[in-house]
Amino acid sequence: MEEEPVPPEPQIRRSKRTKVQAKTVENEGKTGTLGEQQSHSNEEQGESLDDFEEPRPRPKRNRLVEGSSAPAQSHSPAADLTLIVYCVIEVIKGNGRLIPEKVKLWVEQYETERKPAMVELLTMLFEACGAKYHLERDFLNKTNVDDVVVHLVDLAREGEVEDYQSSKKKESKNFKENIVSFWHTLVAECQSGPLFDKVLFDKCMDYIIALSCTPPRVYRQVASLMGLQLVTSFINVANILGRQRETTQRQLNAEKKKRSEGPRVDSLNKRLSETHDKITLIEEMMRKIFTGLFVHRYRDIDPEIRMSCIQSLGVWILSYPTLFLQDLYLKYLGWTLNDKSAGVRKASVLALQNLYVVDDNVPSLGLFTERFYKRMLELADDIDNSVAVSAIGLVKQLLRHQLVPDDELSSLYDLLIDDPPDIRRAIGELVYDHLIAQKFNNSQSRSTGDDTDSSEVHLSRLLQILREFQGDQVICIYVIDDLWEYMSAMKDWQSIISMLLDENPSIELTDEDSTNLIRLLCASVRKAVGERIVPAADNRKQYYNKAQREMAEKSKRDITVSMMKNYGQLLRKFMADKEKVPSLIDIIVYMNLELYSLKSQEQNFKVVLQLMKEVFFRHGEKDALRSCVKALNFCSTESRGELQDFAQNKLKELEDELLAKLKDAVKDVMDGDDEYSLLVNLKRLYELQLSRHVPFGSLYDDMLMILRTSKNIVDEVVSFVLLNMHLHVAWCLHSIINSETVSEATLLSLSSKRTALFEQLEHFLSPPEVREVSKCGNLLACRVCTILAEMWCLFRKKNYASTKLESLGYCPDKSTLQKFWELCEQQLLVSVHVFLTDETEDEDASKEYVEETNRDAVMIAAAKLVAIDVVPKEYLGPEIISHFVMHGTSVTEIVKHLIAVLKKKDDDVSNIFLEALKRAYGRHLLVLSSSNDQSLSGKSFQECKDLASRLSGTFAGAARNKHRAVILKIVRDGIMYAFADAPRQLSFLEGAVLHFVSKLPTTDILEMQANTFSFASSLNDVQKRTENVNTDENPSGWRPYFTFLDSLREKYAKNEGLQGEKEEMPVRRRGRPRKGLNMQGKKLFDERSSSEDEDLISTSDHDAQDEEEKQQEEEEEVPLIHSLRTSKLRSLK
Repeated sequence: MEEEPVPPEPQIRRSKRTKVQAKTVENEGKTGTLGEQQSHSNEEQGESLDDFEEPRPRPKRNRLVEGSSAPAQSHSPAADLTLIVYCVIEVIKGNGRLIPEKVKLWVEQYETERKPAMVELLTMLFEACGAKYHLERDFLNKTNVDDVVVHLVDLAREGEVEDYQSSKKKESKNFKENIVSFWHTLVAECQSGPLFDKVLFDKCMDYIIALSCTPPRVYRQVASLMGLQLVTSFINVANILGRQRETTQRQLNAEKKKRSEGPRVDSLNKRLSETHDKITLIEEMMRKIFTGLFVHRYRDIDPEIRMSCIQSLGVWILSYPTLFLQDLYLKYLGWTLNDKSAGVRKASVLALQNLYVVDDNVPSLGLFTERFYKRMLELADDIDNSVAVSAIGLVKQLLRHQLVPDDELSSLYDLLIDDPPDIRRAIGELVYDHLIAQKFNNSQSRSTGDDTDSSEVHLSRLLQILREFQGDQVICIYVIDDLWEYMSAMKDWQSIISMLLDENPSIELTDEDSTNLIRLLCASVRKAVGERIVPAADNRKQYYNKAQREMAEKSKRDITVSMMKNYGQLLRKFMADKEKVPSLIDIIVYMNLELYSLKSQEQNFKVVLQLMKEVFFRHGEKDALRSCVKALNFCSTESRGELQDFAQNKLKELEDELLAKLKDAVKDVMDGDDEYSLLVNLKRLYELQLSRHVPFGSLYDDMLMILRTSKNIVDEVVSFVLLNMHLHVAWCLHSIINSETVSEATLLSLSSKRTALFEQLEHFLSPPEVREVSKCGNLLACRVCTILAEMWCLFRKKNYASTKLESLGYCPDKSTLQKFWELCEQQLLVSVHVFLTDETEDEDASKEYVEETNRDAVMIAAAKLVAIDVVPKEYLGPEIISHFVMHGTSVTEIVKHLIAVLKKKDDDVSNIFLEALKRAYGRHLLVLSSSNDQSLSGKSFQECKDLASRLSGTFAGAARNKHRAVILKIVRDGIMYAFADAPRQLSFLEGAVLHFVSKLPTTDILEMQANTFSFASSLNDVQKRTENVNTDENPSGWRPYFTFLDSLREKYAKNEGLQGEKEEMPVRRRGRPRKGLNMQGKKLFDERSSSEDEDLISTSDHDAQDEEEKQQEEEEEVPLIHSLRTSKLRSLK
């Protein structure tokens, strides 16, 4: 096959003929003449008058043409009159149902009188392209195609062309379908005669090919549409003739067996020869359009034209393989797999997919597949999701025919955990067909999924795949989600349970396989009841219709029936494994507990509850504890009758036993014993309190005693003590708020608990100076910050003002708030000050994950205090915003939301922004004074500039006008701050203030001169500050001042010149500008002409449009001074 797409140029030339008269019919009735003028002798004038036909007035449309629902077969006089009155183009633009009858009438007219019919058809062709042009019938044969096309291009240049295909008008909505239907019907109607006269369609093809190679895009679009449809219609006729030829050949062979000669044999030979000649002629017409139109338009600048070409080529190859199924034509499908347009790539992929579906085509595709299969594999990871999904379907066809080596597929399997769900589903189907069901391997038996053995075999193969991911739970869940829709074995609950209980001796599961199979069981159960196991990109809540809800309930019943007898056995077998037991316990939440009573399985239910209680006290990990608490709460609320009472009693027993264990553990710690038992039981209590209120009794005082007396207690224990105390106080507050009557003793008790907790939390705000920096230490600081913020929110004074609970209101003092933020800031900067040594890479990654989580939690807690007015925003707001761009994307998003809340509340954001800039600049000055490292000072100053850039960026677009006063105040106060300690703080002008100067609105410059602080006054004010100062003594220190001063002068100068320029500035014209093409009046089809010329012309138009749009976008984004300069230069053009 060829290496590069170098298609042949169209050889469509005609000998020069005498130019004759033609007439252009326009909307106003203008006429244009091409060719030589006729003589004005009386005889010739008389002849011309006899031949002259006055243009027919355009009749009004009636309902029949525009929207009649009458069938095309109707032969009523009114319908016949309508078809006679209306020309072809009006039928095409109107009611497409009239096309068959109109085509019949036109063919009858053509067979009677060719020239008028041909003129009408060519006029329709030109008008379909949007140009009003009429040929003279007497000069039809002498008219040169080149001259007509040049004139049509001139009409397009003058703007006298209408685009019916892209028109939004109601009467043109079916234009594309109607024009395709017309040519298809015309070819079918002419197959008995005019199709093979070498006049009608040769003339039409000449004009269609010529118009498809012109610069106007509308010509190329419509001409390409018509030319491609002609080939498709020719193929339909060729297939009919091919079947006739085969029938005739069989009849001839049968007749020759009877007699070798005779009239019957001669008749059949003649018919066979005529049919063969017709097929040859049609194939020549196909090749003519292919070489003259397709090979140029498949690389047109318009992606719609390219896509239409490739779609049509796919149809041609599939429907007429005897001609098109060869590398000469297949190569275009391979080349367009690299097209820059996603639509073209998808069209090529779908065309190839349809080809590979037909088994008979595969032998002819061998060389093509060898050349392009790697590109087909690459498209499975295409940037466009629809292309990628289609390419995966193509790869399935390649695998079905075993045309791709297995070692080439490894990159595809990585897409199982890709973000777009449609790609993951497509890859899941491929993996199931190829690796699990092995449909593409002939050596494997293709048993149905209903067979138990088949389910176990499929599950074993899936476990082998999951084994490759080395137990990564997240990846395994993604793989299960991708395959669930196609793999029925995942819903075979009995087979999965049987494999877990080792009931089949022929299947041996490793410990990793058992873990993955339990995860598979839990995930499949969740999918069966309609729950997501992979988070959705939009995080929208799922809604189910009636059928989906009924299906989910049916699945619950099936799961419960399958599990109720064996659930206890599974728990007993795996209850000691912390990896398996959480997923196993989660399953009960998706079961229908009523069936335990209906099926007389009460004892099994009680056994399950007892085993869950044992699991709760056997494990101390979060996942296991959380699963147990969730399952026990579910059983105590969703079960019925006696079983519900039993579940509630079991949960009460668990609480009592846990409190008893905690008291014993506290006593042991007070006696100096190990803290492990206390820590584990504190975790259990914390998980239990997350979902329900647990009465503490005297345990709260015991926890306070631990915090006050035990000085060497580990930070993790302290964290969970504080968490449990906080949750207990929150539950007590919740019960008081929801009670109708509140006793004084209850209020006093809650107040004392709250005060005691605040004392302990504030104690940890001032940690020892020397504290070992560790994961647990950072976690304790994070816990203190988040708990303290939550407590302040719970007891916000505003919540209880003018109520009986007013005494519960609390607001921290300024010193406490400062200590709180210092601890928060320490957590935000922990990655800068913590140096990890003697640790593995995995441990480093784990620690970094914890630090990121801590930063997010701390920033959310602090931002919440400001957002809901728990503390005064004047101090904490600027401190938070000063860290806007310092700690990664997640912290940036949190601060962005806080700024949006402050702006929405219409707070004085100017002071907050300016103070935030001062905080950031203060950190820069601190680095500058404490270190001589230029890199550190440069980094801190860049952080200040980045903060100013992001804050000023919040005033983009319409916000510039809305917050004009805010921007001015920031600029004014920023200048005052910079000169408060000049020249030391002058760099604040360059690092912060300058970004806001550039955001001042252009339209308000004149109005701002009258304000108390205008540009002129600011310029004078700045200059007055340096009247008695010798700036030459410290040039580097005063450099930011001069830079800022030049910026103000430039802006003020533009401000003064704006009024004079206002009259001269041109109005920006919306949409694409009309450009005059500098096109010479040469022939479009001379020796050198090619489609590259038209592409270059169209490309220049396209590039010019893109350049102007890009310029407009840049003008909206650049600073004001550059915008003014651009406007002035534009006015001088």
